[in-house]
Amino acid sequence: MMFGTTLEGMCRNITELRGLEPVATAEEIEAAARQYVRKVSGIHKLSDATRESFEQAVAEVAATTTRLLELLPERRQPPPTVPPLRRPEVQARIAARG
Repeated sequence: MMFGTTLEGMCRNITELRGLEPVATAEEIEAAARQYVRKVSGIHKLSDATRESFEQAVAEVAATTTRLLELLPERRQPPPTVPPLRRPEVQARIAARG
């Protein structure tokens, strides 16, 4: 529900991407979209029955997010947190899998 210019009940786990330096990458935007779709759908593990719809939703949210970030004016200060894909401990986990 919206009150004035704030959103109540917004998921706190999705990192703000607007105002990052360097700007948010396609990978960071997709990760945020994936997290959003997981949250709203309640799907945490894909199955053959959910994969196509889930991936389509991720692609659509990522595309919309990309357009939104391109249309918004520049931010005066960076967001308060660093996106997970920019955190050393996350990069280390990704490298270990890889």
